[in-house]
Amino acid sequence: MVSGGGAPLPGAVGLSHLSAYEWEAADGVCGGSPHLHTVCTEAYVVTGGRGSVQTLGSDGYRDIALEEGTVAWFTPGTVHRMVQGGDLRVTVLMQNSGLPEAGDAVFTFPPEVLADPGRYADAATLPAGTGTRVEAAARRRRDLAVEGYLVLREALFAGDDGPYREFLRAAAELVRERVPVWRELWRAGALAAAERTGAQLDALAGGDFAHLTGATAYEAEPSRRGGYGMCGRRDEYGLPGVTVPYGGG
Repeated sequence: MVSGGGAPLPGAVGLSHLSAYEWEAADGVCGGSPHLHTVCTEAYVVTGGRGSVQTLGSDGYRDIALEEGTVAWFTPGTVHRMVQGGDLRVTVLMQNSGLPEAGDAVFTFPPEVLADPGRYADAATLPAGTGTRVEAAARRRRDLAVEGYLVLREALFAGDDGPYREFLRAAAELVRERVPVWRELWRAGALAAAERTGAQLDALAGGDFAHLTGATAYEAEPSRRGGYGMCGRRDEYGLPGVTVPYGGG
């Protein structure tokens, strides 16, 4: 068994483990920083504890209960907020490994922050290292995201999807200049994985099994434990296609 990971995970997905934040927000809810992904679907596999995930999307507001064994996933554009209910622990599977780490996630900061890329970057980026300074910055980031999120949620409650749609527009504009870099990451990751399968199918159809002769297994340990992610304390893996540490959380 090879240690370290010379091959991507199946389908070139990203992997991390989260322990949901226990910080109380302005609305009395304990949990993470609401955000969305612009091109990546994200899945939660609940491994322990309980809680929920609040979502905003084309179907309005939802509150999905999370307990051990639950699998919940969100398509691009779905605002999601992990809520702590008691020792909630989640394994996260992320589409297009490498893209979320390259800025695919956008926080629900207030409109004036989203409209200024420099101000957004200052609010979204955490200091290097660990300790109370980083924790305080992560909490400020969470609180600012909740501030914007609550406005979007209240509007949806009132039947007005205008603020949510405007947030989608602002998020898309904020990340637009990153698309060329993302395209290269996608080509080297998820697209390459799919194309390898196509080549292997062609080989098998022709009676060629050469790709099976180099078979091996891999293992990996977290490259960073207890980082401050968007939703909670985050254990990360330095696997192919993933840029770490994940400053976006």
